[in-house]
Amino acid sequence: MEHFWSPWRFTYVTTADTAVRPGVPVKLAAWPGNYNCVFCNLVASIDYAIDHGMSVDEAESAGGLVLRGETCFMCLNAYPYTSGHVMVMPYAHLDRLAKLPTNAAHELIELAQRTERVLNLVYSPHGFNFGLNVGKAAGAGVAEHLHLHAMPRWTGDTNFMTTIAETRVLPEDLESTWRRLREGLSRIK
Repeated sequence: MEHFWSPWRFTYVTTADTAVRPGVPVKLAAWPGNYNCVFCNLVASIDYAIDHGMSVDEAESAGGLVLRGETCFMCLNAYPYTSGHVMVMPYAHLDRLAKLPTNAAHELIELAQRTERVLNLVYSPHGFNFGLNVGKAAGAGVAEHLHLHAMPRWTGDTNFMTTIAETRVLPEDLESTWRRLREGLSRIK
């Protein structure tokens, strides 16, 4: 029997439904609040750390926040399906696309376009998956906060590991992904 080492996944499978403050990374645990939303907690804990002396890069790296816009932001998926799996979402805690103000909807798509450009630059994929799962019945893991998934894809990336072993092999850690995407964003418009 083959064994695959993916220690980051253990945290998810053992705490996803029981996390006291979902979305608050260990390095940002000094933030005292809780919005009961993984994404709202993530941004608040990053902002708190910055306001209390942590550098912007250190705080945003700890939270996987890749890019901030006016109404939306891009962050790493902490439990990615592929290297480069990111999400674009509004700061506003909304559960439906129809609830987004027009300017936020426009920025969501503009950041998705920028995401495609940076993923193309950094990973040279053969294609992309972009998707919104609106509502729990549609597959949303975090149904209460709208988010758009973006994943680079390669021909053959669904191989025997995914098909037979229900396992994905990620060749890159999240810190490396964050660094590569931040550097890539500085090179594109």
